[in-house]
Amino acid sequence: MAQHTHQHHWPARLFGSFALMATAAAVITMLSPGGLGRPGPTEVTDGASVSAYRSLTEAVGDAPGWLGHLLELSSEATLIVLGLLLLGVCWTALRRRDPDAVAGAVLVGAGTVVAYAVSEALKLVVDEERPCRALDGAEAVAACPEPGDRSFPSNHATLAAALAVGLAVRRPRLAVATVPLAVAAALLRVLVGVHYPHDVIAGALLGGAVVAAVLLVLVCPAGLLVSAVLGR
Repeated sequence: MAQHTHQHHWPARLFGSFALMATAAAVITMLSPGGLGRPGPTEVTDGASVSAYRSLTEAVGDAPGWLGHLLELSSEATLIVLGLLLLGVCWTALRRRDPDAVAGAVLVGAGTVVAYAVSEALKLVVDEERPCRALDGAEAVAACPEPGDRSFPSNHATLAAALAVGLAVRRPRLAVATVPLAVAAALLRVLVGVHYPHDVIAGALLGGAVVAAVLLVLVCPAGLLVSAVLGR
């Protein structure tokens, strides 16, 4: 009966996943350089995103050097905490031999990897210069990434949103921790001066949409597979 129910809902899940990804793709395309009326395919030098970038970076531009290092480390720490939360959820599911929970945790991890790969591919296609090199007088408190390390979308925001959304979907109570962590990860990448706001917004949309779509389509068949492996 359970298998029949999963098969019955499969077309709806597939359509929902496609609609989610199509919507995210449309918004990300709009946010990419040139999509909001910004000139040039590779450099962003004016517009709302630049204004927001300058406002945020100038707010911490006069801070002591140690604060810049702390902010940069904090952006990495958000990903570590989210990764540890996912490992904790997976470990708990394995101890309880809960096939649906194990499948969900594995799919969150797999979806995060897929989102990261897509983010890297988009960087090559969009080829947007980092704001700390493209903008005159940019107030970056972190070291600007090496030339060739492109800006759009933000990998950090992609990873953070993917983990945060996946954990929130599978364990709604964790949303009070995961969502603020993802927001912090994105905001910190702008504060330290290495990303524009539109970079992190696009990354967050990408990560969240990919993981949500993966869960929507694959969580039921993956649960059945894990159940067979665990002998339940």
